[in-house]
Amino acid sequence: MAVLARRVRPDDWKPIGVDALEANAIKVVRSTDNRSVIAGPGAGKTELLAQRAAYLLQTGIAPPPRRILAISFKRDAATNLAARVRQRCHRSHAGRLDSMTFDAFAKSLVDRFGQALPERWRPRPDYELMFPNDTAFRGFLFQDVGTPPKAIGSYADLQAISIKTFERSLLVGSPLPVLGWPDPTVGQWAADRFWQSSLHEGKKTFLSFPMIGRLAELLLRVNPMARDALRLTYSHLFMDEFQDTTQIQYDLVRTIFLGTDAVITAVGDNKQQIMRWAMAMDDPFSAFDADFGGKRTPLYNNYRSSPELVRIQHVLAQALDARAVEPVSKTATTIAGESCAIWDFSSPEIEAQRLARFVAGEVKAHALGPRDFVLLVRQKAVDYAAVLEPAFRAAGIPLRNEAGTVGAVMLQELLAEEASELLVKVLRLAMTKRAGRHWTECQEALGALRGISPEDEAAQAIFARELDAQATQLSADHPEPPASKADARTIVDDVLCFVGRERLIAVHPAYAQGGWFEKVVEATAVHLHGSSADAADWTETLDTYEGLHAIPLMTIHKSKGLEYHSVIFVGLDDGAWWSFAGDQMEATACQTACKIDPRSASKIDPPGAGVGSRPAA
Repeated sequence: MAVLARRVRPDDWKPIGVDALEANAIKVVRSTDNRSVIAGPGAGKTELLAQRAAYLLQTGIAPPPRRILAISFKRDAATNLAARVRQRCHRSHAGRLDSMTFDAFAKSLVDRFGQALPERWRPRPDYELMFPNDTAFRGFLFQDVGTPPKAIGSYADLQAISIKTFERSLLVGSPLPVLGWPDPTVGQWAADRFWQSSLHEGKKTFLSFPMIGRLAELLLRVNPMARDALRLTYSHLFMDEFQDTTQIQYDLVRTIFLGTDAVITAVGDNKQQIMRWAMAMDDPFSAFDADFGGKRTPLYNNYRSSPELVRIQHVLAQALDARAVEPVSKTATTIAGESCAIWDFSSPEIEAQRLARFVAGEVKAHALGPRDFVLLVRQKAVDYAAVLEPAFRAAGIPLRNEAGTVGAVMLQELLAEEASELLVKVLRLAMTKRAGRHWTECQEALGALRGISPEDEAAQAIFARELDAQATQLSADHPEPPASKADARTIVDDVLCFVGRERLIAVHPAYAQGGWFEKVVEATAVHLHGSSADAADWTETLDTYEGLHAIPLMTIHKSKGLEYHSVIFVGLDDGAWWSFAGDQMEATACQTACKIDPRSASKIDPPGAGVGSRPAA
């Protein structure tokens, strides 16, 4: 595809890398007003944002030095969007897109400006991340917090607070008051005690991501200069997977952009709202349209699913919204027979063996790879992996639990960590004979990390020589994959030494706080050593590291936004959906997003059921 460095007249601009976009998508790409885009599975939501970024950057409508901020709920989605923009834009243009998660954006603000917060709300600079659960909140409310002052309430009043709503409604449910709660209720008093103990008591500050989000919103409210700097930096804002936006995240966006000239595009599917357990708003689209004057724009095409699967999806979508319009499949029918099937088994072991044989047969019959398939579970992936992995190994196809952990890091998250990605890029360059693509990737990634402009040919030439020398040295020092964890750590440290630890930490603020950077580095070394165990050479080691030849097993929530040729939902019995009665809206949305029936045992989208030509995600 043509990637242009020069500016294009808006009337001359055309979509890049796709044959065409539907009429409403083109309207959004060229829009000059705020838009809320409702689009179902396979409608090309990420592709829409990538094309809009290309249009704004290449035409100069987003003029330099101003930038585009793209915020996603998940890291995979943020990474995917940035990669698509790089494919469609010259690097001088693509470099002006900042694509990150809401949590990463909020954390970067607290890391940069947090010390300007009022003393009551100011965290220590080296704060640690925490992930409190219901057990932690129960222990705090019933033991740690003590008895409230008589003027506020009694211990019985404290015990009456619902554990489920303490965090959502009291701790981070609304913007933080600058001076604290002037006349607190028992719940507000308890929330303030949690905040103050987390911020100021003990040797370190401990914060959860929702708490960081609230601190970020507060610091911009009390520090107009920081807020105005963001307003001057970003001319456009994209919000992907908008249906999963929390009140915390929405309030942060309101504080920054409400009443400004920034043009906002919010994209999502209100029938795929499966993050209510993680405090997602009930109806963020209506709030956005009311506050920002967003113009509701639906997308109707489905570029991913076969016509028969689109029909099935529509039946399920109507269970959530009777007014749902049936999408138009833009893919050719690629399978003979049923587009999906429900299989029932008498035991988990028989289920595992049958699924392994099925996948092995499909791989052979249709010339597919293991990464063309995915196994999804509702939760407790480690329990399912214990049964499934032996059966798939016996069938000659490795299965990898990507919801599992390596050290202190989830495997799926580790593969998306910047330090891990750079390690693979550099090792691919150093240890691969035909390394043309890896050379380009390394030069772009490391050049950007060092702040070398794509137009600075002299600096690029000097850096190219350094990169070549480093690759040669690495290959000479480590001709074989690591035989021990100590060897793996040495290799990781050598790569990071060349990349520049301090530079990496400076560019990625998440590495600057607490011990997260060291946890990622340690997990990277552990995973590199584990990947070399049965590998014959470096290529096999790095392929195993990335899981290129293994079928991924992950939870439904972690699979959102990813694409596969065939999808297998495992263990869809009533026991796996024990929380259905507690939140039928989210559970039904989860079933609809995944196209399943919770009463079945296993469900399979056969080859071609979830794809077609797949020009868009």
